[in-house]
Amino acid sequence: MALPINIESLINGQTIEWERIEFKQGWNPEDIIHSMCAFANDIHNWGGGYVIIGVAENKGQPVLPPAGLQQNSLDGIQGEIVRLGHSITPNYFPITQPYVLQGQHILVLWCPAGDNRPYIAPSTLGNRAQRYSYIRVGSHSIVAQGEQLRQLQELTARIPFDDRINNRASINDFDLGLIRTYLQEIKSDLFEESARMSLTDLAISMHIAKGPAEDIRPVNVGLLFFTKEPELFFLRSWIELVWHKDNGNRNFTEHYFKGALHKQLRDTLEFLKNNIINEKVVKHAHKAEADRFYNFPYNAVEEALSNAVYHKSYEIGSPIEVQVWPDKIEILSFPGPVPPVNANILRTQRRIVAREYRNRRIGDFLKELRLTEGRGTGFPTIYNAMAANGSPAPVFSTDDNSTHVLVTLTVHPAYGNQANDQVSDQVNDLVINSLDDLIAFVNDADDQVSDQAGNQVSNQATQLINNEVHNRVVDVLHYTKDWVKRDALFFAIGLSNHSDHRKKYLDPLIELNWVEMEFPDTKTSPKQRYRATQTGKRILALISKNE
Repeated sequence: MALPINIESLINGQTIEWERIEFKQGWNPEDIIHSMCAFANDIHNWGGGYVIIGVAENKGQPVLPPAGLQQNSLDGIQGEIVRLGHSITPNYFPITQPYVLQGQHILVLWCPAGDNRPYIAPSTLGNRAQRYSYIRVGSHSIVAQGEQLRQLQELTARIPFDDRINNRASINDFDLGLIRTYLQEIKSDLFEESARMSLTDLAISMHIAKGPAEDIRPVNVGLLFFTKEPELFFLRSWIELVWHKDNGNRNFTEHYFKGALHKQLRDTLEFLKNNIINEKVVKHAHKAEADRFYNFPYNAVEEALSNAVYHKSYEIGSPIEVQVWPDKIEILSFPGPVPPVNANILRTQRRIVAREYRNRRIGDFLKELRLTEGRGTGFPTIYNAMAANGSPAPVFSTDDNSTHVLVTLTVHPAYGNQANDQVSDQVNDLVINSLDDLIAFVNDADDQVSDQAGNQVSNQATQLINNEVHNRVVDVLHYTKDWVKRDALFFAIGLSNHSDHRKKYLDPLIELNWVEMEFPDTKTSPKQRYRATQTGKRILALISKNE
């Protein structure tokens, strides 16, 4: 059975940190049982790891093309791995899967963090072996001693919240479509196999369900990623965004982003990209090159919000809060960092590698989806993105009791330097008389003019669109932010999937180039899907200002 991971990304260290991957050129059962035990003990709550047999290593990096294994040896090795699992106390069995990599046979052992720590393995496979608890230190499996052993013993039966069984849920609470879409997106070989598997078997193979055979139940991370309404199981597990149109407290709009964890993260980022983040070009008389910068660099915003989703506690009924002001973006999540990280470390250090991680499984799913960086790289990414844009350094803060983390991203200092009176004059003179005027405005207007135009231009645009196109433009553009089939689109906006509705509500937007087809040369393709173009998204952002 294939693993729920992209094998190429795994071997190249693109989604899993190198410390969690061990390469073995050949079959060495004594070394491998120690690695199995160490990954099972997962002393740092990293989420276990992988042993890749058939690939040599050089200074922790894979040597490719792989040395490979003899095909006729694979069954025997997998049988030996089962026997090794019985030699570990309590018994522990990794998930094994053969693959063909660059024409050579290899064997991958997925060793998830165990639920019954500490695990003990024999020092050798001889009759007089001593038995020890093994742990990972860097890229090596060693015997836990002294403080490390004490720390491991403290973890006995302590399973991170995201990896615990949820007894309030059942397997049927999973959405099979979400699971298969995820496997398809990360290009896992399990996607093809999943079409022939029961939902229970698929959930077990992905390690998002566990328990006795007669009562298999979801684990929390599975419910967060693969149910459409995780808030049914985790109180207020969504993202709340408040957009302040000025520095007062009266002119603001509130937005709630719900659904599967990665969906709400992507939807929030898409909203910020379309409505908040803007590029400015400043031309200078004394040089040919113009200065280009953003009010807020997207990479910094993306990493800060992704980190909040990764590290928040889903046991606490508090949403992630995003406050967007003209001069800053604030991202608030609960609780604070895991000790020993404190307010001083959070404020002063640009790279933080914690001893323990709150959500070992959530992090893995986000990294597979390329929604967050590897362990310890989030802070440098944010600092570097702000510096590259010419923005002030980000500010990370918490209180003495570590009840929260607040990330503040300050607007670029030159973003608002043009005279406000000049901008106001331009706004007051704006008149939208035709669809051509509207398209030209959203595509060509200066960002500051567009931002300050506000309800005046938005009202003009809305009235024009209702008169010249139809009154369902907002609905169609809203539900075509991502690729969608026509029947799903019309169902979402409360219309039947009839050709008359296509001609009235969809075709005009295609002709205006506000919506595009995935297969424009085969308009009647049964696989046809539709998506708003960049112009369409700008139109939606503009006419949504008066809502």
